[in-house]
Amino acid sequence: MNIVVCIKHVPDTAHLKYDAQDNLAQDNLEWVMNPFCEYAVETAIRMKEAHEGATLTAICMGGPQAKDILKRAIAMGCDDAVLLQDDAFNGADPWATAQTLAAGIRKHVPNFNVLLLGQFATDSMSGVTGPALAELLGVPSITFCKKAELKDATTLSVERETERGSEHYDMTLPGVVCVMKCDYEPRIPAIKGVMKANRTEIPTLDKAALGLSDEQIGAKGARVEVTKLYRRPKKEGGRKIDGSDAQAAVSQLMSFLREQKLV
Repeated sequence: MNIVVCIKHVPDTAHLKYDAQDNLAQDNLEWVMNPFCEYAVETAIRMKEAHEGATLTAICMGGPQAKDILKRAIAMGCDDAVLLQDDAFNGADPWATAQTLAAGIRKHVPNFNVLLLGQFATDSMSGVTGPALAELLGVPSITFCKKAELKDATTLSVERETERGSEHYDMTLPGVVCVMKCDYEPRIPAIKGVMKANRTEIPTLDKAALGLSDEQIGAKGARVEVTKLYRRPKKEGGRKIDGSDAQAAVSQLMSFLREQKLV
């Protein structure tokens, strides 16, 4: 049983800084493991622990600082890790990222059984990379997962969170699972795990090693371009309507909606 978890390093939202124009300052960002990825790692570790002989590999596309979160994944319980790193990967959108991750998985863990990711990344919140990765690898995917357990070597039991409640599915493996916040918390690495992570050498695969062209990756392979990152505008005070006279309140509300061209 080969389990893979794809993780992402994101800016720590508790330490973001902005300039006078409310644009995000790109210098001296502090990087952490994406919170949704932490739940994916915890879920993957639980699968590994429940299935004797299973192996768990963490994969990340990013710069040199991404090695720190791969070390954390190993300290939590992953067996090994690989970093996909190349300047050509810069500027990737979710589709180009999925292209790179798919190549890394084919290269490093071609016979995977289960692939887990965080449902969202806090720096983009697109939720696209997981399903795109499943499409490229030719396997099924399930999104908004809050619990996943191996029933046997070929079947995964998944609980999926929806607006109407929970849904339960059995997925035939191999497959991709995108993980939300779960009912359990990600574990804190123990000293033994930290020592193992410090001893582990993390290999790096670049564009050439993955056999990718410039048109598949980075800014050239992206279908979405981010032109600006800025702070969300502060909310302004809304318009209050006196409800003591119901007929007058309705009239005021309708006038406001017409002004906003909502009706």
